[in-house]
Amino acid sequence: MAWTARVTLRWRPSSWARSTARIGPRIWALRNCSFRLPPGRIAALVGPNGAGKSTLLHLAVGLLEPDVGTVRIFGAAPFDGFETAHASILADIGFVAQDTPLYADFTAAELLTMGSKLNRRWDGTLARMWLAQLGIPPDRQVGKLSGGQRAQVALALALAKHPRLLLLDEPVASLDPLARREFLQALIGSVAETGTTVLLSSHLLADLERICDFLIVLNDGAVQLAGEVDVLVADHRQLIGPRDPGEHIQGVATVVRASNTDRQSTLLVRTDGPVTDPAWTVHDVSLEDLILGYLAQTRPQGSHTAWGVTA
Repeated sequence: MAWTARVTLRWRPSSWARSTARIGPRIWALRNCSFRLPPGRIAALVGPNGAGKSTLLHLAVGLLEPDVGTVRIFGAAPFDGFETAHASILADIGFVAQDTPLYADFTAAELLTMGSKLNRRWDGTLARMWLAQLGIPPDRQVGKLSGGQRAQVALALALAKHPRLLLLDEPVASLDPLARREFLQALIGSVAETGTTVLLSSHLLADLERICDFLIVLNDGAVQLAGEVDVLVADHRQLIGPRDPGEHIQGVATVVRASNTDRQSTLLVRTDGPVTDPAWTVHDVSLEDLILGYLAQTRPQGSHTAWGVTA
């Protein structure tokens, strides 16, 4: 098993808030968040802004510690004592953080040299070949590269350590379509060769649908859905039928989302058998349909009173 998580985390204004309750109210960043990620998968981590995606990834690399529960990477916790990262686990994890933070004054070649000094397992040839094929100059400061080039440098650094688990936090959000496609193609090629497990956080559902075979939907700090993409898509259907469905629909285990007009209802459902009721037209769903349906279950409540306006 590549990764298990069963965590509850409070978000605090600062680390100092551990010792006092007088800074202000604590906010749950993750609560009852539990899932398992099988090895060798390219998994999509999907959720709205503020759902807890980055927090979850930071837990996995030891930048945060859960208040309650456990995080296990290859059977061990990424923490070794109070606020101390477990070096043996981190050696098996590659992490590309949101906005791909790199030392802007370093050249790409200097970053590779730094990587070779900091990682006990390092494939400099892989990184140099990767960046050479992409036409990235070795002697230019990273801060002067384009966003797509910086993302490729960050990915090269992460892959050169031959991680067993690769975590990517919105790595292509700021890239143009061509740079994004090149990034994802390079990622797929590398994963196919190495068997690395990947967890990719992104809002770009079309990209995820092309490359991911496992899905985790995170919303309001909790996992709403997790499993193999093919199985999840096959288990869900869109039904269009009467405005008042009345009794339970045979073959429907759960109604995920319902939208109604004066004349008809459209349902996203999870099935437990064939839907044979002639009153309902049955349609297949895409991965995007599935994700949006689950995310729409817990849309944020309006804050009209706080803003002094009427609903």
